[in-house]
Amino acid sequence: MSDGKVRMAMVGLGFGSEFIAIYQAHPQAEVVAICRRNEDELNKAGDQFGIEKRYTDFDQVLADPDVDCVHINSPIADHAWMSLKALDAGKHVMCTVPMATTIQECQQIVAKVKQTGLRYMMAETVVYSREFLFIKEMYEKGELGEIQHLAASHPQDMDGWPSYWESMIPMHYATHVVSPCLGLTNALAESVSCFGSGKVRDEIAKKSGSPFAVESCHIKLKDSDITAHIWRFLFDVARQYRESFDVYGTKKSFEWTLIENEPHVLHTAKKPEHEIPEKIEIPDFADRLPEPIQRFTLPAEIHDDQHLSFVQGGGHGGSHPHMVHEFVTAVAEGRDPWPNAATAANWTCTGICAHQSAMKGGEIVRLPDFS
Repeated sequence: MSDGKVRMAMVGLGFGSEFIAIYQAHPQAEVVAICRRNEDELNKAGDQFGIEKRYTDFDQVLADPDVDCVHINSPIADHAWMSLKALDAGKHVMCTVPMATTIQECQQIVAKVKQTGLRYMMAETVVYSREFLFIKEMYEKGELGEIQHLAASHPQDMDGWPSYWESMIPMHYATHVVSPCLGLTNALAESVSCFGSGKVRDEIAKKSGSPFAVESCHIKLKDSDITAHIWRFLFDVARQYRESFDVYGTKKSFEWTLIENEPHVLHTAKKPEHEIPEKIEIPDFADRLPEPIQRFTLPAEIHDDQHLSFVQGGGHGGSHPHMVHEFVTAVAEGRDPWPNAATAANWTCTGICAHQSAMKGGEIVRLPDFS
């Protein structure tokens, strides 16, 4: 670090560009380099954000002594090998979801973090969204009472996205629904049982190796009497995009709206009368951030609001500056960020194990010991 600032390199400049201005505004960070395979697009981003060091080769980023950390926003197939290579090069890693697509890769990253003592954070947007922060605050204040059940869904039509999504298995990209169910109580998944439902068109099934249109999974939380239910699809189901999270407690329950951008619902138990529902507006939590990056929780600060991750993703609930702040301060303070490598592996392997279960007709699959 120079002048006490964490020196970042941004790798992948599509969706990744959204983070550059946040790092530049953060009082403890600076962006010293950017990396993209397409040189023309690389230079556009470099000119826009005033960044001199521009690399088309990831190895050049890792060889740069001015770089403390890499923030990886490359395609999913690159996440594991890039993370491992960066850790080997002595760089701290922030990587977008998922951590990897195999249990072996997750295990390798966890082992590498332990070996090097470096920081790894999976940039899971949902657990830094304003909705999750709202529910988490209610839970920690005891307003929900005892948690009885958790549920989350992530339907998303990936037609029109980059072609590699056609090879993606729904539960291999499940951290958006796994993370809130486990993160609310800081639990880990112990085992899963998942069923496939319906079928995708032949060309998708051939590319992905998965015949299912929908995968629906129950997660047994470790050292808990709670079970969570999650479901995912990517193609061939008529449903508006939604990343939902429902929480059912003894005192209050939170249910996500069925239609994007409409109010969520809070149910309050009022004995001996029935439950009282109310539509609620979720507050912003920008005040938890340093003043220079508070504005980035707002959709108005999105650089490219036509990017599909925002058109379908609703701006990710104002999560980006919260993730940046967590990672930067973790590196600066020498502590583990949340989620760290072990937690990220558990969240990621939950989806991987879920697909294994679906391919075995719902057989219970235990999460690997290392996660």
